[in-house]
Amino acid sequence: MADPVVLEHVSYHYGAGDLRRKVLDDVSLTVEAGEIVILTGPSGSGKTTLLTLIGALRSATEGSIRVLGRELCGASRATLRDTRRDIGFIFQLHNLLGALTARQNVQMALELGSTPPSERVARAERALAAVGLEREADKVPDQLSGGQNQRAAIARALVGEPALLLADEPTASLDKKSGRDVVELMRSLARDRGVAVVLVTHDNRILDVADRIVNLEDGKLVSFGHAVLSSTRRMMSLLSDANRKQDLARHVLELSVPEFHSLLDEVTADARRFLRATELASDDAFRSMLEQALAAFARRVELELRADRVSLWLLDEERGELWSKVARDAEGERVEIRIPSASGIAGRVFASGEPLRVDDAYAHPDFDRRGDQTSGYVTRSILCVPLRDDSGAVFGVAQALNRLDAAPFDDEDQALLLRLMSSMQVLLDSWRRMLQRVPRT
Repeated sequence: MADPVVLEHVSYHYGAGDLRRKVLDDVSLTVEAGEIVILTGPSGSGKTTLLTLIGALRSATEGSIRVLGRELCGASRATLRDTRRDIGFIFQLHNLLGALTARQNVQMALELGSTPPSERVARAERALAAVGLEREADKVPDQLSGGQNQRAAIARALVGEPALLLADEPTASLDKKSGRDVVELMRSLARDRGVAVVLVTHDNRILDVADRIVNLEDGKLVSFGHAVLSSTRRMMSLLSDANRKQDLARHVLELSVPEFHSLLDEVTADARRFLRATELASDDAFRSMLEQALAAFARRVELELRADRVSLWLLDEERGELWSKVARDAEGERVEIRIPSASGIAGRVFASGEPLRVDDAYAHPDFDRRGDQTSGYVTRSILCVPLRDDSGAVFGVAQALNRLDAAPFDDEDQALLLRLMSSMQVLLDSWRRMLQRVPRT
């Protein structure tokens, strides 16, 4: 079977004469059946234009565009129309008709085809069931959440059983959970039905669903690694400058709460793009910078929790130890500590995957005093939570020690620490993989 999308040396221009402007320049791209390709790039780089060419919504005049076996470059209106009927489209706004129910909106996608009226309802209901909306079929868009409306739009795109799904910013108007649900649904379709998916997005939260990421800059496809290095240069330069001046920690501590959370989200997104693009885990400079950033962020988490210490412990699988390099001794200096992964409060939380609060550390039977003996620190109260990777597996723990007001840690502290560690998950998992590559001595 031919690949659903094959572009060869495609160029596209807007306007004529002095106003003529090249939007796409010699673009070649192939998308296989069952593959999810995410198309990224700055605004105005040509992403939506490329998507509309693939979707037969306009016709290019230079190069070759073969979609679902049809040549679209210079194609007739009839060929473009027939191709569009075989493609599922999802847009940033769901574009559902407000006066129609979810079922009726989905049925409309079959009105122009050859599906007999007697089959349209059944197919619409199957499509809604596939996206988890079978119980919402009789509701109009105003009665559905944003995520549910986008699911209904996906059902409408799928009801014709297309071999190709095109999505333009499908998560831009959704919250984190709804956006994740939508892209996970697309991933299931690609895996289970062999649907090819081309997705345009600026949403860094969903890059992990892609089998491949391609980037457009000024109408040209460039390597994702090049794009990542370009787009993250500013953030890494800021962190590097702050680190050289030895005031990275001070800068982070001086941020307001919203500014700190925004910085954390931005660095996490940049790290995700870095690590998908290249094996920077072997780069000593990046490892050092990441450890400095994590140490600074840990200090900031201490402030938000009103804790004297926050330490991060990751599993060293080869040695069967929990390994911390973001810990400080009694004098406040950073110190590396190792403990057996099955020992202490940290080991208990690592094994169980459940948070634990301890009001009196030395009275608790699981408390391992070796950490205090190594650092010279005296632990009184502990809040310990698990660190999880994208699959949900525990790869380490975070510990807050000794609330400054001498009160025990409470439910609010636990919820805050879990939320902050979730935001830092990409950085922490990256750090873990880097540490595993450090040569043994």
